[in-house]
Amino acid sequence: MAEISLRVNGAEYALSIDTRTSLLDLLREHLGLTGTKKGCDHGQCGACTVLIDGRRSNACLALAVAHDGAEVTTVEGLADDGRPHPLQAAFMELDAFQCGYCTPGQLCSAAGMLGERGPSAVTDDLTADPPLTREEIRERMSGNLCRCGAYVNIVAAIEEVGR
Repeated sequence: MAEISLRVNGAEYALSIDTRTSLLDLLREHLGLTGTKKGCDHGQCGACTVLIDGRRSNACLALAVAHDGAEVTTVEGLADDGRPHPLQAAFMELDAFQCGYCTPGQLCSAAGMLGERGPSAVTDDLTADPPLTREEIRERMSGNLCRCGAYVNIVAAIEEVGR
């Protein structure tokens, strides 16, 4: 057992947990934040993506004990006082989800991605800050899978917010 503290969606938590507890299980089972989904549980689908200190991470692969003192944002924390985050609004407006299972991970990943800088694997000019093209969005979101195939609208929603 380990004693850790986390700030999740703006709230402080002091927890006593098994050192083998993943951040995903801590969020869902200990804090009741079920917005973050358990997809493959192997870090391959991105359904469990959350922001840890502002950087996107697969919560299924993150041991909670390794993030003692961290600030975690889940899909529940993206909205501001009941108003949807601009990405959430764009996803709704542009019908960027179908079954919705991957949507929480897509939203957290997109929120983290929009704050990232630097070249990706598809950037032509490695010395310049790359523009947010559809190709860049697709590459940067490639760790998040949508089994329904709503990628076209997901990219459009991210592009809309990223302008």
